[in-house]
Amino acid sequence: MFDRLYTIASTEKGLAYVSPDDGSLIPLKKHFKDFDLQEDASMNAGSIKQLEEYTEGSRKEFHLDLDIQSGTPFQQAVWQALLTIPFGQTRHYGAIADGINNPKAVRAVGGAIGRNPISIVIPCHRIIGKNGSLTGYSGGIDVKKKLLAIEGVQQGV
Repeated sequence: MFDRLYTIASTEKGLAYVSPDDGSLIPLKKHFKDFDLQEDASMNAGSIKQLEEYTEGSRKEFHLDLDIQSGTPFQQAVWQALLTIPFGQTRHYGAIADGINNPKAVRAVGGAIGRNPISIVIPCHRIIGKNGSLTGYSGGIDVKKKLLAIEGVQQGV
């Protein structure tokens, strides 16, 4: 089992935020600064169940409505591209830049990936360096390694 804390938030429209963290609500409050946050476990129950199934290795795809509350059109294009990466596969930043028809935007792609509001479900952990190396991850490289291991991705790093 995957022993990591997550902050999860949803709206009436769908899952809006997932972040591996220390359980602090500070990043969540920054992300939703114009919202009145209310605890409602039932609202997140489906998302929590699917995330648990994923981390236990019994789920390969998420079937959740998403409500992306933030991001520029460029960032949202990057996040949509991440959603096309199949379970157990990886891509590099340049491939994502190419995929959104902006091959010179490799660094900007990296920045957009770092601002992904729905970690794991929008699989930013599937992005690696062009040389196959593991690159940054908001939850830390150890978490990224665990997520890739769940998917059967072998990393020699």
